[in-house]
Amino acid sequence: MHWVLHVDLDQFIAAVEVLRRPELAGLPLIVGGRGDPTERAVVSTASYEAREFGVGSGMPLRIAARKVPDAVILPVDAPAYLAASAEVMDELRAQPGAVVQVLGWDEAFVGVDTDDPEAYARRLQQAVLDRTRLHCSVGIGDTLVRAKIATGFGKPRGVFRLTAQNWDEVMGDRGVIELWGVGSKVSKRLLSRGIRTVAELADAPEDELVAEFGPRMGLWYRELGQGGRSAVVDDTPWVPRGHSRETTYQADLTDPAEIERAALALLDQVLDDVAEDGRGVIGLALKVRYAPFTTKTFTKRIPETADRAVVVDRARELIARIAPDRAVRLLGLRAEMALPDDAREGRTPTRGAW
Repeated sequence: MHWVLHVDLDQFIAAVEVLRRPELAGLPLIVGGRGDPTERAVVSTASYEAREFGVGSGMPLRIAARKVPDAVILPVDAPAYLAASAEVMDELRAQPGAVVQVLGWDEAFVGVDTDDPEAYARRLQQAVLDRTRLHCSVGIGDTLVRAKIATGFGKPRGVFRLTAQNWDEVMGDRGVIELWGVGSKVSKRLLSRGIRTVAELADAPEDELVAEFGPRMGLWYRELGQGGRSAVVDDTPWVPRGHSRETTYQADLTDPAEIERAALALLDQVLDDVAEDGRGVIGLALKVRYAPFTTKTFTKRIPETADRAVVVDRARELIARIAPDRAVRLLGLRAEMALPDDAREGRTPTRGAW
């Protein structure tokens, strides 16, 4: 029988740091920014010990440090995490009959035909542990959605099966926000229509959901409530849809000329990344976070071009839309690229994309 396994490495970044510094095992560990809580940065990950104090990914580092005054705070070391991730993914691909779809540094779908998915999952966990010394949890499902959600019930270091047979029992009474792909904004919109639980979403009238979210997403959310349908694990390599860079500035930028220079410096880095892919730019996005914490995103579609000067000129048009009388704490630039005809649209399996 065909099964989908979702493999998720437990506290991945923190675990990599503990492997490099065994003396940190069992301590509250926070990784983020340059490791300095006095700077503007956010938590990339926290060990389970730190999470017990309410520290989570995306939290400002200074707040995390207040919650856990004796925490060990380390800077982000992306090359180390990429190397560890590559080892894990190579081991997953080495498993008998495995088809692997990488989702990020610390997670992947594995498609496999087996009569005993639990036994296969346990062997996979041991193989990853033996090769990398990293622990993982595995969700087993008859669809991608169910496998992904199942992993949460197996953490840490466990295995959990979620299928059509136990979907209603396990998920039916849970809030819709616990579904993969449903965030706080969508859950609030569903609640406004009287849809609170997964079971209510699964049974919601299609026309009502289409009216709220449109024909594509409305039907998709109803399908999520039913546990999804697709069980296809696609190992086609991801092709980046675009490249982006962003920076949070330690002191707010207030001078328009300074803001423009900072934005163009980010664009220069982005276009270096684009040049390595050898594809034209077809769109630009500029993210601006004003002080204290209001974020705006400006976008522009452009005729496909590989001419750097043309892209810079179009970017200046976006930069001109930044409010001249407001202080800026963060800037981000993203360039969208044309996809090859034979590519599967997606993004590179790294963090920080926006």
